Amino acid sequence: MKTVEEIKAAIEAAVPDAAVEVVSNPSPSGQHSLRLAPARALEVAKFLRDDPELTFDFLSNVTGVDWPDKEVSERVKVTRQVTKVVDGVEQTVEESAEETRKRVEPGFLEVVYHLYSVAKKHGPVVLRMRTVNRTNAVELPSLTPIWRSAEFQEREIFDLFGIVFTGHPDLRRILMWEGFKDYPMRRDYVEPDDFEYEPTAHDEVLKRAQEHRNREQATPAAKERPPGAPAGNGETREQGLIAE
Repeated sequence: MKTVEEIKAAIEAAVPDAAVEVVSNPSPSGQHSLRLAPARALEVAKFLRDDPELTFDFLSNVTGVDWPDKEVSERVKVTRQVTKVVDGVEQTVEESAEETRKRVEPGFLEVVYHLYSVAKKHGPVVLRMRTVNRTNAVELPSLTPIWRSAEFQEREIFDLFGIVFTGHPDLRRILMWEGFKDYPMRRDYVEPDDFEYEPTAHDEVLKRAQEHRNREQATPAAKERPPGAPAGNGETREQGLIAE
Protein backbone atom coordinates (compact mmCIF):
# COMPACT_ATOMS: atom_id res chain seq x y z
CA MET A 1 0.00 0.00 0.00
CA LYS A 2 1.13 3.57 -0.60
CA THR A 3 2.40 5.62 2.32
CA VAL A 4 0.23 8.40 3.72
CA GLU A 5 2.53 10.92 2.05
CA GLU A 6 1.99 9.21 -1.33
CA ILE A 7 -1.77 9.06 -0.75
CA LYS A 8 -1.75 12.74 0.18
CA ALA A 9 0.07 13.56 -3.07
CA ALA A 10 -2.42 11.48 -5.08
CA ILE A 11 -5.34 13.28 -3.43
CA GLU A 12 -3.88 16.72 -4.12
CA ALA A 13 -3.31 15.80 -7.76
CA ALA A 14 -6.91 14.64 -8.17
CA VAL A 15 -8.78 17.16 -5.98
CA PRO A 16 -7.69 20.81 -6.38
CA ASP A 17 -7.39 22.74 -3.10
CA ALA A 18 -7.94 19.56 -1.10
CA ALA A 19 -5.88 20.95 1.83
CA VAL A 20 -4.90 17.54 3.17
CA GLU A 21 -2.56 17.45 6.16
CA VAL A 22 -0.52 14.50 7.44
CA VAL A 23 -0.98 13.94 11.18
CA SER A 24 2.03 12.05 12.50
CA ASN A 25 1.67 9.36 15.14
CA PRO A 26 4.85 9.09 17.25
CA SER A 27 3.75 5.87 18.96
CA PRO A 28 5.36 2.49 18.12
CA SER A 29 2.46 1.71 15.78
CA GLY A 30 3.39 4.69 13.59
CA GLN A 31 -0.16 4.78 12.21
CA HIS A 32 -0.20 8.23 10.66
CA SER A 33 -3.45 9.80 9.48
CA LEU A 34 -4.76 12.40 7.04
CA ARG A 35 -6.71 15.44 8.19
CA LEU A 36 -9.23 16.63 5.63
CA ALA A 37 -10.66 20.08 5.09
CA PRO A 38 -14.44 19.67 5.54
CA ALA A 39 -15.19 21.73 2.42
CA ARG A 40 -13.57 19.13 0.13
CA ALA A 41 -14.00 16.01 2.24
CA LEU A 42 -16.70 14.41 0.07
CA GLU A 43 -14.61 14.79 -3.08
CA VAL A 44 -11.57 13.33 -1.33
CA ALA A 45 -13.59 10.41 0.03
CA LYS A 46 -15.01 9.63 -3.41
CA PHE A 47 -11.49 9.67 -4.87
CA LEU A 48 -10.21 7.29 -2.19
CA ARG A 49 -13.05 4.90 -2.90
CA ASP A 50 -12.96 5.04 -6.71
CA ASP A 51 -9.26 5.40 -7.52
CA PRO A 52 -8.12 2.11 -9.15
CA GLU A 53 -4.86 1.97 -7.21
CA LEU A 54 -6.41 2.72 -3.81
CA THR A 55 -10.00 1.34 -3.95
CA PHE A 56 -10.86 1.96 -0.31
CA ASP A 57 -14.21 0.23 -0.58
CA PHE A 58 -14.79 -0.55 3.11
CA LEU A 59 -15.21 1.84 6.03
CA SER A 60 -14.75 -0.25 9.17
CA ASN A 61 -15.43 2.22 11.96
CA VAL A 62 -16.03 5.86 12.81
CA THR A 63 -15.18 7.38 16.17
CA GLY A 64 -15.56 10.77 17.83
CA VAL A 65 -13.04 12.67 19.95
CA ASP A 66 -13.66 15.64 22.24
CA TRP A 67 -10.83 18.15 22.62
CA PRO A 68 -11.80 20.73 25.29
CA ASP A 69 -10.29 24.19 25.62
CA LYS A 70 -6.65 23.93 26.67
CA GLU A 71 -4.58 26.38 28.66
CA VAL A 72 -1.06 26.70 27.25
CA SER A 73 1.88 28.26 29.10
CA GLU A 74 4.68 29.82 27.09
CA ARG A 75 8.03 31.29 28.09
CA VAL A 76 8.64 34.51 26.16
CA LYS A 77 11.45 37.04 26.19
CA VAL A 78 10.42 40.58 27.01
CA THR A 79 12.31 43.87 27.23
CA ARG A 80 11.56 46.12 30.15
CA GLN A 81 12.73 49.58 31.14
CA VAL A 82 14.15 49.59 34.64
CA THR A 83 15.78 52.28 36.75
CA LYS A 84 19.31 51.57 37.96
CA VAL A 85 22.05 53.55 39.62
CA VAL A 86 25.14 53.58 37.42
CA ASP A 87 28.28 55.31 38.72
CA GLY A 88 26.16 57.06 41.28
CA VAL A 89 23.73 58.32 38.64
CA GLU A 90 20.16 57.05 38.35
CA GLN A 91 19.48 55.93 34.79
CA THR A 92 16.70 54.19 32.88
CA VAL A 93 18.01 51.18 30.99
CA GLU A 94 16.49 48.32 29.02
CA GLU A 95 16.68 44.84 30.48
CA SER A 96 15.73 41.52 28.91
CA ALA A 97 13.90 38.90 30.92
CA GLU A 98 11.74 35.84 30.49
CA GLU A 99 8.17 35.63 31.68
CA THR A 100 5.42 33.02 31.51
CA ARG A 101 2.32 33.89 29.56
CA LYS A 102 -0.80 31.83 29.42
CA ARG A 103 -3.33 31.57 26.62
CA VAL A 104 -6.32 29.36 25.93
CA GLU A 105 -6.49 27.29 22.76
CA PRO A 106 -10.15 26.84 21.78
CA GLY A 107 -11.40 23.26 21.85
CA PHE A 108 -12.98 21.35 19.00
CA LEU A 109 -14.62 18.03 18.14
CA GLU A 110 -13.04 15.50 15.84
CA VAL A 111 -14.29 12.53 13.83
CA VAL A 112 -11.98 9.68 12.77
CA TYR A 113 -12.65 7.23 9.91
CA HIS A 114 -10.78 3.94 9.27
CA LEU A 115 -10.72 2.74 5.67
CA TYR A 116 -9.70 -0.58 4.14
CA SER A 117 -9.65 -2.01 0.65
CA VAL A 118 -11.24 -5.44 0.43
CA ALA A 119 -10.47 -5.61 -3.29
CA LYS A 120 -6.78 -4.69 -2.88
CA LYS A 121 -6.37 -6.25 0.57
CA HIS A 122 -4.69 -3.23 2.12
CA GLY A 123 -5.32 -0.65 4.82
CA PRO A 124 -6.08 0.98 7.07
CA VAL A 125 -5.99 4.60 6.05
CA VAL A 126 -7.14 6.90 8.82
CA LEU A 127 -9.02 10.12 7.99
CA ARG A 128 -9.76 12.96 10.39
CA MET A 129 -11.97 16.04 10.34
CA ARG A 130 -12.33 18.80 12.91
CA THR A 131 -15.14 21.16 13.80
CA VAL A 132 -14.48 24.87 14.27
CA ASN A 133 -15.33 24.70 17.98
CA ARG A 134 -17.37 22.73 20.55
CA THR A 135 -20.30 25.14 20.82
CA ASN A 136 -22.01 26.69 17.83
CA ALA A 137 -19.92 25.53 14.86
CA VAL A 138 -20.03 21.74 15.10
CA GLU A 139 -21.02 20.78 11.54
CA LEU A 140 -19.05 18.35 9.40
CA PRO A 141 -20.03 16.69 6.10
CA SER A 142 -21.40 13.17 6.37
CA LEU A 143 -19.44 10.48 4.53
CA THR A 144 -22.44 8.15 4.51
CA PRO A 145 -23.12 8.98 0.81
CA ILE A 146 -19.69 7.48 0.05
CA TRP A 147 -19.62 4.59 2.56
CA ARG A 148 -23.03 3.44 3.79
CA SER A 149 -21.43 1.76 6.82
CA ALA A 150 -20.90 5.25 8.28
CA GLU A 151 -24.65 5.81 8.73
CA PHE A 152 -25.27 4.37 12.20
CA GLN A 153 -21.80 5.27 13.46
CA GLU A 154 -22.21 8.94 12.53
CA ARG A 155 -25.59 8.87 14.27
CA GLU A 156 -23.88 7.54 17.41
CA ILE A 157 -21.29 10.34 17.28
CA PHE A 158 -24.05 12.90 16.77
CA ASP A 159 -25.86 11.43 19.78
CA LEU A 160 -22.91 11.19 22.16
CA PHE A 161 -20.60 14.02 21.02
CA GLY A 162 -22.95 16.49 19.30
CA ILE A 163 -21.28 16.65 15.88
CA VAL A 164 -23.89 17.56 13.27
CA PHE A 165 -23.29 15.63 10.03
CA THR A 166 -24.66 17.64 7.13
CA GLY A 167 -26.00 15.51 4.30
CA HIS A 168 -26.68 12.51 6.56
CA PRO A 169 -29.82 10.67 5.38
CA ASP A 170 -31.29 10.05 8.86
CA LEU A 171 -29.52 12.11 11.53
CA ARG A 172 -31.23 11.48 14.87
CA ARG A 173 -30.33 10.04 18.26
CA ILE A 174 -29.58 6.33 18.32
CA LEU A 175 -28.78 5.54 21.98
CA MET A 176 -30.27 8.40 23.99
CA TRP A 177 -33.91 9.36 23.70
CA GLU A 178 -35.26 12.35 21.79
CA GLY A 179 -35.33 15.34 24.09
CA PHE A 180 -32.25 14.23 26.03
CA LYS A 181 -29.97 17.20 26.61
CA ASP A 182 -26.18 17.21 26.51
CA TYR A 183 -23.72 14.69 25.06
CA PRO A 184 -22.54 11.86 27.37
CA MET A 185 -19.15 11.26 25.71
CA ARG A 186 -17.93 14.83 26.03
CA ARG A 187 -15.27 15.31 28.65
CA ASP A 188 -17.20 17.98 30.55
CA TYR A 189 -20.41 15.93 30.71
CA VAL A 190 -21.98 15.88 34.18
CA GLU A 191 -23.85 12.70 35.07
CA PRO A 192 -27.38 13.04 36.47
CA ASP A 193 -27.75 12.15 40.13
CA ASP A 194 -31.31 10.82 40.29
CA PHE A 195 -30.74 7.51 38.43
CA GLU A 196 -34.44 6.67 38.61
CA TYR A 197 -33.89 4.32 35.68
CA GLU A 198 -30.98 2.44 37.39
CA PRO A 199 -32.39 -0.95 38.48
CA THR A 200 -29.23 -2.20 40.25
CA ALA A 201 -27.48 0.88 41.54
CA HIS A 202 -24.03 0.38 43.04
CA ASP A 203 -23.10 2.00 46.33
CA GLU A 204 -21.73 5.26 44.91
CA VAL A 205 -24.61 5.66 42.46
CA LEU A 206 -27.13 4.74 45.16
CA LYS A 207 -25.66 7.37 47.49
CA ARG A 208 -25.96 10.10 44.85
CA ALA A 209 -29.50 8.99 44.04
CA GLN A 210 -30.48 9.12 47.74
CA GLU A 211 -29.00 12.62 48.10
CA HIS A 212 -31.02 13.68 45.06
CA ARG A 213 -34.21 12.24 46.60
CA ASN A 214 -33.53 14.00 49.88
CA ARG A 215 -33.25 17.33 48.07
CA GLU A 216 -36.45 16.64 46.15
CA GLN A 217 -38.32 15.76 49.36
CA ALA A 218 -37.50 19.21 50.68
CA THR A 219 -39.20 20.95 47.73
CA PRO A 220 -42.68 22.51 48.16
CA ALA A 221 -44.14 20.13 45.56
CA ALA A 222 -43.24 17.11 47.68
CA LYS A 223 -44.37 18.73 50.95
CA GLU A 224 -47.72 20.09 49.78
CA ARG A 225 -48.94 17.20 47.58
CA PRO A 226 -51.80 15.32 49.32
CA PRO A 227 -51.19 11.61 50.05
CA GLY A 228 -52.08 9.47 47.05
CA ALA A 229 -52.00 12.38 44.60
CA PRO A 230 -50.04 11.72 41.39
CA ALA A 231 -46.62 13.27 40.88
CA GLY A 232 -46.56 16.24 38.53
CA ASN A 233 -44.67 19.26 37.18
CA GLY A 234 -41.42 17.37 36.68
CA GLU A 235 -41.74 15.24 39.85
CA THR A 236 -40.99 11.60 39.05
CA ARG A 237 -43.10 8.63 40.07
CA GLU A 238 -40.38 7.48 42.43
CA GLN A 239 -40.19 10.89 44.10
CA GLY A 240 -43.93 10.76 44.53
CA LEU A 241 -43.72 7.43 46.35
CA ILE A 242 -40.97 8.78 48.62
CA ALA A 243 -43.06 11.82 49.54
CA GLU A 244 -45.94 9.54 50.51
